[in-house]
Amino acid sequence: MDTKTVIVTGASSGLGYAIAEAYLARGHNVVGNARTAERLQAAAAKLGNPRNFVGVPGDIGLPATAKALFAQAIEHFGKADILVNNAGIFIAKRIGDYTDEDLDAIIATNLKGFFYPAREAARHMTANGGGHIVTITASLGTAPTAKVPALLPVLIKGGLNQATRALALELAGANVKVNAVAPGIIDTPLHADDAATHDFLKGLAPTGTLGTAQDVAEAVLYLTGTRFTTGTVLAVDGGATAGNW
Repeated sequence: MDTKTVIVTGASSGLGYAIAEAYLARGHNVVGNARTAERLQAAAAKLGNPRNFVGVPGDIGLPATAKALFAQAIEHFGKADILVNNAGIFIAKRIGDYTDEDLDAIIATNLKGFFYPAREAARHMTANGGGHIVTITASLGTAPTAKVPALLPVLIKGGLNQATRALALELAGANVKVNAVAPGIIDTPLHADDAATHDFLKGLAPTGTLGTAQDVAEAVLYLTGTRFTTGTVLAVDGGATAGNW
């Protein structure tokens, strides 16, 4: 097997943890980021403290953190083959209820947290003859719904969907594939664990079901295993963005 080195942001929990776990299960190296060393240590312990997992704590909204991720990937494993921009926060409110702090937080994590690692990846992978960049966006960024007012996530995640296409074109000649996974409603501990909430969330997809973190991880694995797919935003949302229903 051709062992790859994968950088995963937001790797200590939720989708990022599932993605890191999936790559490790296939024998790849993972350099994971989270805001604190304690969160990364807890994730590593849960993963069984594998030798091919390296944690790099830091605020992903800072350029120094992105540089540290690639420096550690090179130091421990020689290079980075795959970047998964997973770190993100989701704040759903009506526009009048958003605070200035909400705006600053979502720009720092969701926008800068994409741009700085993607910039490092473009530089590194272009020099090394290729690679993959996958960004976790949101199906709401493709098709907003009145059932979930969420202007800031739509603004940023929708922009990241377009940025994925633009960067795929820019880096095509360098053999760097750039894609995105746009999840719908995923069953995570972030949602209230009561029947009414789950029934409402299930009603946001025509399948009447919730996705799992593993569904998203499988989509990421598919995209980073392809040779001829780039500039794609892959919806993992139970058909929520397929059309009116």
